[in-house]
Amino acid sequence: MSIEVNNESGVEVDEAEFAALARHVLDEMHVHPQTDLSVLLVDTDVMADLHVRWMDEPGPTDVLSFPMDELRPGTDSDPTPAGLLGDVVLCPQVAADQARAAGHSTIEELLLLETHGILHLLGYDHAEPEEEKEMFALQRRLLLTFLAGR
Repeated sequence: MSIEVNNESGVEVDEAEFAALARHVLDEMHVHPQTDLSVLLVDTDVMADLHVRWMDEPGPTDVLSFPMDELRPGTDSDPTPAGLLGDVVLCPQVAADQARAAGHSTIEELLLLETHGILHLLGYDHAEPEEEKEMFALQRRLLLTFLAGR
């Protein structure tokens, strides 16, 4: 599995922790070990540009996901085929504002957002109440099991 983490945000983070979380999520979702994923941390200007270009919405957002091979979760006996999962783009500055409002640390918010972005790459969505319930419960379980193993 190739997980590439690039920090272009100007905010200091532990890239190895982001790679470890991504590996944990992909392992738990039974994604083939030779699947590629990119995680990019950017500043608010870059995120605002991506947000308007791809979502036609103004201003920076917290996370964007750009799927490539449209891979879906596998099972223990039938993992996904190898492929290019896609890119998760995070904005630490937006995450910091959200973390303050939620009463937790910026790193916790960023790890939550990374998990959320990876689940979007795997086809999860939260447009409908039932989808939201499933996706948010899964992201919570994945993040808690990762944090418990740190």
